[in-house]
Amino acid sequence: MRILVLTKRQYMNKDLIDDQFGRFREIPLSLSQMGHEVTGLCLSYAYRNKGWIKDGLVKWKSINASSIKIFGLIRFVVEALKLTLKSEVVWACSDSFYGIIGCLLGRLCNKPVVFDIYDNFGEFYVARLPLLKQLYHWAIRHSDAITCLSKPFARFIRDQYGRSEMVFPIEFAVRNDLFKPLEKRVCREMLKLPHHATIIGTAGGLYKIREAHLLIDAFMDLKDKYSDLHLALAGPRDLDFPIPNEPRIHDLGVLKFEKVPFFWSSLDVAVICYAADSYGEFCFPQKTREIMACDTPVIAARVGSLKELLKDHPDWLYTPSDSKSLSEAIEKRLSDLSTGYPMPPTWFDLASTLENIMLKLTKPGHPRLT
Repeated sequence: MRILVLTKRQYMNKDLIDDQFGRFREIPLSLSQMGHEVTGLCLSYAYRNKGWIKDGLVKWKSINASSIKIFGLIRFVVEALKLTLKSEVVWACSDSFYGIIGCLLGRLCNKPVVFDIYDNFGEFYVARLPLLKQLYHWAIRHSDAITCLSKPFARFIRDQYGRSEMVFPIEFAVRNDLFKPLEKRVCREMLKLPHHATIIGTAGGLYKIREAHLLIDAFMDLKDKYSDLHLALAGPRDLDFPIPNEPRIHDLGVLKFEKVPFFWSSLDVAVICYAADSYGEFCFPQKTREIMACDTPVIAARVGSLKELLKDHPDWLYTPSDSKSLSEAIEKRLSDLSTGYPMPPTWFDLASTLENIMLKLTKPGHPRLT
């Protein structure tokens, strides 16, 4: 197939091309390795190298939005129209704007469109604006297929928008060349963490809205009881996210992506903090797969896909908004460091699911949504 990918260039605090990062880089790359002709068009909101860029077998064209954003958007739409005409199927990704543009161009050019909703875009400011809100809802109902971030969110899309078919959860995978079990001593030495301590921690957005502060509260509750217990934190954070001046709390700041596997492998227990809100209920944190691939014991908030994924291990879950519940879960997990996780899916596995959806949509005679 000739596949076109429409996406923004920066997401999850990373750059698709410069950092060779994430879902919108890895799935197209895997599709190209299956023998499909994959072209990507991305819009950069920061000034970056532009024009045609080769990533493996994928040809990306990057457009800078420039200081006057509307001109960059117009250039993006014009180029997307040209590329849509040359393609057989479109995968529109990364936020509501690209889904809307992809669906409109698909209708105009009579090409099937798969709208990838990897986050709850309806909660974003842009998707709540007049007209854009209506267009976002229209794109969900009229895209030929929807791929989304989790099973709970797939159920929400089906119920909320009356889509009884062609809605598929495609979660997150990890690069198995990076995320794998690593020697703890070596990882701690690299990150300057104490060798003989018991270390719990988390990486990713340290935001109050995700209740990351609960982990600090739980640590402060346990530190006097366990004299060798330490806490390691990494990632961007709110300006008002206080980290106590405590010698056994190690703030590693924002780590380069290549160092994240060393962080997870340095921990005795990794914690995934989320609130019981619409974001927590619908998301599938990529760090879940990263931690499991590193074979590190995990604790997670009892919400959404995390609750489903760990349903056979209730002691590995804690009650959101309850630091005491998290403290108790940490204590139980430190006495039971078992893992035995199922083999995490690869990006190639997830790309195979998308490939099957696209093959169905491009099959001669397949009915288009109206």
